[in-house]
Amino acid sequence: MPQKQIIISKEDAVFWMDKNGVWHNEHGKFEHPRIIKYFNASIKKDENGYYVSQETAECIEKVYFRYEDTALFVSDIKVNEDIILILNTNDTMTFDPKQLFFRDDNLYIQTPEHLIKFKDRALLKISKFMEEKDGQLFFTIKCKTYPVQ
Repeated sequence: MPQKQIIISKEDAVFWMDKNGVWHNEHGKFEHPRIIKYFNASIKKDENGYYVSQETAECIEKVYFRYEDTALFVSDIKVNEDIILILNTNDTMTFDPKQLFFRDDNLYIQTPEHLIKFKDRALLKISKFMEEKDGQLFFTIKCKTYPVQ
């Protein structure tokens, strides 16, 4: 027998994410690091948008949530042979500088599936690969330079 699904729309969700990737509910910002980590790790996306999910023996619960700007963030980076982006979901991805762009003083990457914003810590680490020339921002790695859109 298939598991029962409980789906809560973003209009009915009691929590949301702000433009800096901080979770909130009616009482304010989430404070407990383990709860924040749990919420971030459970972010998924389907044709209806971003949601957090939880599976129990009885059911699968999907709660779609409101967010400002984007639901995914680069929280850290590791520089080895390549630059590896560590997302707020704990997923990792190889950095593609062609996906990089700047908007409203924020740095993003656009993948086919997601818009992902850099948090301050990751921005600080990746900024050493960036320079400005004649009002244009450039990203340089392995002797290759890419303009930032």
